[in-house]
Amino acid sequence: MNRVSQLTQAVRNPLAYLAERWTPTSKTVQRAALSSVVMIVVIVVTGGAVRLTSSGLGCPTWPSCTEESLTTTREMGLHGVIEFGNRLLTYAVSAAVGWTILAARSAKPWRRSLTRLGWWQFWLVMGNAVLGGITVLTDLNPYTVASHFLLTTALLTVALVTWQRTREGDAAPRPLVGLRIRRLVQAMVGVSAVLIAVGTVVTGAGPHPGDSSEVPRIPVDWEGISKFHAAFAWLLVLLALALWAVMRAVDAPAGPRARTRELLAILVAQGAIGYVQYFTGMPEVLVAAHMLGSCLLWIAVLRLLLSLRERPLPPASPTSTPTPGEASAPLPTPSA
Repeated sequence: MNRVSQLTQAVRNPLAYLAERWTPTSKTVQRAALSSVVMIVVIVVTGGAVRLTSSGLGCPTWPSCTEESLTTTREMGLHGVIEFGNRLLTYAVSAAVGWTILAARSAKPWRRSLTRLGWWQFWLVMGNAVLGGITVLTDLNPYTVASHFLLTTALLTVALVTWQRTREGDAAPRPLVGLRIRRLVQAMVGVSAVLIAVGTVVTGAGPHPGDSSEVPRIPVDWEGISKFHAAFAWLLVLLALALWAVMRAVDAPAGPRARTRELLAILVAQGAIGYVQYFTGMPEVLVAAHMLGSCLLWIAVLRLLLSLRERPLPPASPTSTPTPGEASAPLPTPSA
């Protein structure tokens, strides 16, 4: 292949071009996928810092920071720095997702399912960036703020599944526990999803609107919705305790039992933070810790669900050279 044709291929399909020249190890692919998970959790926490420092409108418009400046200015002070810094973190998340896509596409043999999951992350990042802009343009409307967090949770879900899939094969999943345990864990996933959704309503009605200016709030009784949120948390704790008892009774595999213990530990910590922040007037530090706990709780629930089955890795291939068709395949998209 001459230099001109190589350049043409690089322009038309850069991922395929790079995949021909780089073969990452399985550990590299796993680390790339894990970096996406970590960066998503980081941006959730920094997004909470924007709200808790009343910096939500530190950059009053979008996509630029002001009508005259793409970046924050001296006159906008610390609030502008915090809000613009959080916007910049979107590029770090995008870089982590891009690394995941590149590593998945370059792995030999190429697993199309991993690349597709990477592209789903990319489109969710782009969608969430737009939704974040709409949140600013609507002066921190609480419903768009809640949607912004829920879409980030969806992104975290796909990123975690991607990380899990890098550590297993593509064979049909084989259950490790009985149907009743699987149904119980599925119910726990549903309760956790409702818990997180109700938590966004608590935030939208609570004492931290995100900016010092007049910001609209969700018109519900904050104390009442907080108690409703706590009721779902207690339901999840009871389900987790029941699951632990059942797993001990049936001598479930070590993996699901370990994930159940992790979930119980996070639930205890998250519940303690929740009650302390409620009775101490929602101090900013505890609210931030509770937001981090929300991410860790969702991760723990998903890891528990994914631990209930296995997909064994295929035997090592005698050769890792991709077929010509894989090397020149078109750029994959989520709809592929």
